[in-house]
Amino acid sequence: MKLFPLHIIPNDTKIDFMRPRYPVLALMLVLLVASFAIIGLKGFNYALEFTGGTLVRAHFEKPADLDQVRERLEQSGYEGAQVQNAGGSNELMIRLQPHGEHNNDDNAARTVAEDVRKVVTSDANPVTVQPGEFIGPQVGRDLAMNGVYATIFMLAGFLIYIAFRFEWKFAVVASITAFFDLILTVAYMSLLGREFDLTVLAGLLSVMGFAINDIIVVFDRVRENFRALRVEPLEVLNRSINQTLSRTIITAVMFFLSALALYIYGGRSMEGLAETHMVGAVIVVVSSVIVAVPLLSIGPFKVSKQDLLPKAKDEEALARRP
Repeated sequence: MKLFPLHIIPNDTKIDFMRPRYPVLALMLVLLVASFAIIGLKGFNYALEFTGGTLVRAHFEKPADLDQVRERLEQSGYEGAQVQNAGGSNELMIRLQPHGEHNNDDNAARTVAEDVRKVVTSDANPVTVQPGEFIGPQVGRDLAMNGVYATIFMLAGFLIYIAFRFEWKFAVVASITAFFDLILTVAYMSLLGREFDLTVLAGLLSVMGFAINDIIVVFDRVRENFRALRVEPLEVLNRSINQTLSRTIITAVMFFLSALALYIYGGRSMEGLAETHMVGAVIVVVSSVIVAVPLLSIGPFKVSKQDLLPKAKDEEALARRP
């Protein structure tokens, strides 16, 4: 692809991606198993939405500095506090994990709210707070299940759409690859102990959407080349990857850079979403090249020209196709 006078990625690459496909796919399988092990052993650092905790609404006389409020809360022992504007720069919504010896009831929530007021208030910018509101863990379980349902619904939708647009083998491979991208991204968040909140969940779903979009572009070229070229299937797959490589990498770079800008300038509340997007962009661009297309050459997913020829009632017209 050409950017100004520079060629970022050559348009005529001739890399043999298919030759090492078996050891590469074996390595990807090992990574998948390792990711499941990490998720199972380490678990997640769940945010308030999933664990339950206290919600405090604070009103400042002057606009408040969110990072300064978070720092004061952490110094007082309220680690992992989520601080967001609530309708204006003077109104903050503070979400706190279960803390200290407080019980999970309304009286404890009021006590926490008063503690928070003492921590964040100052002579220069006094604070008033509303009585704290306790969020029970049942809400967290419901949100977690909704996230699982959303993921299953998304995968099923991808499967149906691609099966109608292409062929069932393409649909299954695309869903497997998107699931692979999801698990590796989740394992990264688990391994580093990143806080798992609703923004991270939204980031994971959007990474899956980005993965499917990337895979569809490559698969569309595979289908076109199978119909147009008189070469072996492995050569068709190789050419398809090389022909779309520039677009795949540039799209991932743009996705990564937009997430990086969000990570730098979006504030702490958006860091989870941005980091999920950045990690997902790297995983997606790799898997769409060395996982998705090579899977179309092995086992039950192996595609042929006959699989991809358009259906035609006129047998003579069908026979004239290359």
